[in-house]
Amino acid sequence: MNALAKISVALFSIVELSSCNAQLRNVKTDHVRIYGNCGICEKTIETAGTVKKIALVDWNKDTKMAALEYDSTKTNVDEILKRIALAGYDSDKYLAPENVYANLPGCCQYERTKKVAAVPKEVIQSDSTVQEEVVVVETQEANQLHVVFENYFSLKDALVKSDGKLASTLAKDLLVNINAVKMEKLSTEEHTVWMRVVDSLKLNTERISATTSTEKQREGFSNLSVNFYSLFKVSEQNAPVYYQHCPMYNDGEGANWVSKESAIKNPYYGSQMLTCGKTIETIK
Repeated sequence: MNALAKISVALFSIVELSSCNAQLRNVKTDHVRIYGNCGICEKTIETAGTVKKIALVDWNKDTKMAALEYDSTKTNVDEILKRIALAGYDSDKYLAPENVYANLPGCCQYERTKKVAAVPKEVIQSDSTVQEEVVVVETQEANQLHVVFENYFSLKDALVKSDGKLASTLAKDLLVNINAVKMEKLSTEEHTVWMRVVDSLKLNTERISATTSTEKQREGFSNLSVNFYSLFKVSEQNAPVYYQHCPMYNDGEGANWVSKESAIKNPYYGSQMLTCGKTIETIK
């Protein structure tokens, strides 16, 4: 396919999605996490979840967050996520069938952090009338802070991109999950730290959610990161995380953050000084 043809296809896709969005009625919007890796994942997730005149899915491969716009009189978030699960992609509520996930291209096989065993299964019917199983995810008692940590990482990624609107939305999601944590199910070490930091977590998350100014959001994120570091230190992780430092922020006083990647992507300056900083601790 030549360059002109590729441009034509891209423009057609944009027009088609815009048309679908314009035709939606009784529009409701939700933001949910869907797991995947790459551009192929993006296309598959959006195709599986989008239904003309009913639902439109826009998934970000960097933050793993999807914006779901849908006609609330004709469908709901559950139905959209089930279709996406049947295409091979997990969300925090539904897991893809094992055989469908196994058949994804190698580059699309994301890390599955949920445990499939001992959770109920719901049999649903796909558009092709073939019945398949989608696993319904219940509360993860093994590490209920996992969702909170993932929310934090998504918020950090939004600030790396200097996307204040997305950061505000993600902070609202984070606050919901902070409020949902059941302290009695935390380990002794987690419980001790949680009791000390939870009020500050809520305060700074509310401040971030209340504005789309990345300058103000980064102030709250700096305080938020101090408390998240304390939680990461006492909570078991599936993989190492990296405590990183920017020496330039706040007139040279500096600020820290926690990242899933060892490569520096600075949330305090974004593209202005993307690689400014260093890893000061690896938490395993």
